[in-house]
Amino acid sequence: MLRTVKPSIAITIGDPTGVGPEIIVKAIASGQLDEHCKPLIIGRPAILRQAANSCSIPLEIYEVESVDQWRLKSKEQNSLTSTSLWCLVTGKTEADAATDPKIDVRGGQLAFDCLVQATTLALQGQVDAIVTSPLHKIALLAAGHDWPGHTELLAHLCGVKEHAMMLYLPPGRPRHGGQAGFGVVHVTLHMALREVFAHLTIDAIDEKIRLAHDVFVRIRKAMGLAGAPRIAVAGLNPHAGESGRFGSEEQTIIAPAVLKALESQIDVVGPFPVDTLMPKAVDGGFDAVVAMYHDQGHIALKLLDMFDAVNVTLGLPIIRTSVAHGTAHDIAWQNRAESSGMVQAVLTAARLTVI
Repeated sequence: MLRTVKPSIAITIGDPTGVGPEIIVKAIASGQLDEHCKPLIIGRPAILRQAANSCSIPLEIYEVESVDQWRLKSKEQNSLTSTSLWCLVTGKTEADAATDPKIDVRGGQLAFDCLVQATTLALQGQVDAIVTSPLHKIALLAAGHDWPGHTELLAHLCGVKEHAMMLYLPPGRPRHGGQAGFGVVHVTLHMALREVFAHLTIDAIDEKIRLAHDVFVRIRKAMGLAGAPRIAVAGLNPHAGESGRFGSEEQTIIAPAVLKALESQIDVVGPFPVDTLMPKAVDGGFDAVVAMYHDQGHIALKLLDMFDAVNVTLGLPIIRTSVAHGTAHDIAWQNRAESSGMVQAVLTAARLTVI
C-alpha cells in the first residue's frame, strides 16, 4: 500500500567529534527533505546548535522528550523542515563537550546511545525508518561496545542473523546504474582479508543474493518499475579464477551458490571478473552486484560517487540507511563536510517506506 503521509525518519547524531552534526544541519537546511519526510534528530540539542552556528545556518532547534511530544509540538509549530530542526534529547550531558575532532569515549557512548534509541523507536513502530550518522569504531570500543561497525550492532539489536551491507547509488546521474539505481551487496564485511576465505560458503553467498534481490524488488516497486531485478555475482580471484588456474572458489563455492539462487527463481548470473563486471553494471546492466569482500565492492562504488553513495542494511525488520563515509576527523567542525550523502540517505530511507 502506498503512503499518503510523509514518513517519519529518525536521524542519529553519530559521534559528535566527527562530521555527523554538520551534515545533519546542512541536509535539513538544504530544503531537499521538506517534501519527502519528517526528520527527527536523535542526540544532543547543544551539539546541533553548535554545528548550525559554526556553519552559519539559521535553524530553530526544538527539544522534545518523546516521539508523541514531537508529533504534537511540530504540528502546532507547522514550520518548514528547512528552517527548523527537532531533536529528541538522548545521551548524557557530558557528551555536549565532546566536539574536538579526535577519539573521545564520550563521543563513542553518545553514538551508541543514539543508535539504540533510534532502533528501539523503529522496532516499536514509532518512526518509519532510521538514518545513522558516522560513528568511530575505536571510540565505540573505548566506551565498552565491541562491535566492528553499525551493521553488526544493528543486526544484534534487531535479533537477526541474516543481514548484509549494501552500498547504493540512487538513480539520476551517469554511471548510477539503471532506473532503480545500483547496489553492491557484500558477502563478507569487516574482517581481515585472510579471514575472508573461511567465511565464503555456498549458503552465505546465496543469502546475500536473496537479500539483494529482495531489496531491489522493493526499490523497483517504490519507483513504479516493472520487471524483476537483475543480480550479478562477482568472482573472488583475478579473472574469476581463469577456469581454476588462479583459484577454485568460483567453481566450488560461488557458481553453486548462483545455481541455488536460480532454483529460487531469482534472475542472477555469475561469477564474473569484477573488473569487467562493474562497468557493465553501473551502466544499467544489473540492479546489483554481489561482491565477495569489503574492498572489492567499496572501492569500485566509492570511486563512482563517494558522496551520493548510501549505506543500506539489508535483512533487518526496520529500514536503516546511512552515509557511506566515516567521521572524517580531518575536516570535522570546519564547515567543510559534504552533506549530499546525508540527503541521499534520508531520501532513500523515505523511498523504502513506500511499500
